[in-house]
Amino acid sequence: MCNRYRMRAKELELAEAFGVDVSKLLPEEQLPPPELFPKRIGWVVRQEGRERVLDAMQWGVPLQMKGAKGQPITKQVTNVRNLSSPFWKGTIGKTDFRCLVPVTDFCEWEGEAGAKQERWFSLPSAPIFAFAGVWRPSEQGKAYAFLTCEPNPLVAPIHPKAMPVILHPEDYERWLTDPYASACELAQPFPSQLMAVA
Repeated sequence: MCNRYRMRAKELELAEAFGVDVSKLLPEEQLPPPELFPKRIGWVVRQEGRERVLDAMQWGVPLQMKGAKGQPITKQVTNVRNLSSPFWKGTIGKTDFRCLVPVTDFCEWEGEAGAKQERWFSLPSAPIFAFAGVWRPSEQGKAYAFLTCEPNPLVAPIHPKAMPVILHPEDYERWLTDPYASACELAQPFPSQLMAVA
């Protein structure tokens, strides 16, 4: 599961890439760092009425769960795989809670514990691309996660469990606005031939 990615593009580049009104950009001092880990602030593009807006949120949706001794604990969920669970189905079912997560490249780790090597995946023809994301309000502020699916043949040898759901640009609108069932059909492995790994 992906717990590290980069977003190296500037705010104006993101606005142009995702159809965001530049008059609604955030002040520069709020810019997220280019290297993203769970609990850090990252960019998302979400729908507000009929417009797309660029927003900064914490990566990791707080979710109350039972701990080992039955005590409630809060887990930061960064990747969403079970789209039919009641919590995520309810979230994905509301188009207001769907978002695009802008990315320039993402990391998976290869090798055994103690000798792991980072491998970075990118899309050579798309310097900026997007994961299918969801967000929720929380006591700490707005928080987001992104969907994962079966890995494609390029990712599978490095990370056989899952890969992020990468959207084709023509599917951005569908993810943000379509009914639940149609939107969930987009949770498919991205074509290997359109990706590169370093």
